[in-house]
Amino acid sequence: MILNENYQLSNGIEIPKLGLGTWFIEDKDAAQAVTDAVKSGYRHIDTAQAYGNESGIGQGIKNCGVNREDLFITTKLAAEVKSYEEAVSSINQSLETLNLDYIDMMIIHSPQPWADFAEEDRFFEGNREAWRALEEAYQAGKLRAIGVSNFQKEDLDNILSNCSVKPMVNQILAHISNTPFDLIAYTQEQGILVEAYSPIAHGELFKNEKVAAIAEKYGVSIPQLSIRYTLQLGLLPLPKTANPEHMKNNAEVDFTISDEDMEALKNVERIEDYGEASDMPVFGGKLK
Repeated sequence: MILNENYQLSNGIEIPKLGLGTWFIEDKDAAQAVTDAVKSGYRHIDTAQAYGNESGIGQGIKNCGVNREDLFITTKLAAEVKSYEEAVSSINQSLETLNLDYIDMMIIHSPQPWADFAEEDRFFEGNREAWRALEEAYQAGKLRAIGVSNFQKEDLDNILSNCSVKPMVNQILAHISNTPFDLIAYTQEQGILVEAYSPIAHGELFKNEKVAAIAEKYGVSIPQLSIRYTLQLGLLPLPKTANPEHMKNNAEVDFTISDEDMEALKNVERIEDYGEASDMPVFGGKLK
């Protein structure tokens, strides 16, 4: 059962192979989502300062009935935090908002502030400053692991050539029809685990007939096929849902996609339009 399996991070810490994403889950609903996920067997919850639901997530951790040390909680330093002082303050703020003594992992949400996403300026100095704050919090025991998100090769190299602690994960957009193979390979070569957010392409894969046909062949749902695909690439998927039935379904991925079908899925035509989510910078949009 995938919920009982772990990856090992470069520092030896174990991280559950499947996590619950909580993007777009409102703070008032977050505690219930955590409780439902834990009841279904999830032990890995992924949030962020930018999601505005850390308080609810913290309440869910308190309510869920499982020992704190049996859970793996990730949050993210807001993308706009690009100085050491701001980063120190933000780390402490997350600890306070989540109401936790330590956070299992904290990552830089994006190498660029969202308003500057995909622009020329990579904010190298600001990322080094934010990373220094994460390293110090890690060494102080406030964080058990540290990493990055949405980092391209040049962003990773900027940290790798200036750090005393290497990033343990790079969390990126990766799903059937949009899998950045070169970035994944490079990240993995550095001993960094790749986490896949939006593994079901924010729901857009439901519209793909080729994907639907392969899912039908295995007698599984499109989300199950999509999650299994990322796992077979050695990634850690973070499907987002507040629906207990979907949580359960997303974890039932104990099947194997054949090499032939993996090749077919790797070559599915790239999604260009993410529908309502297209305004989001990670899906190609621009913040106004």
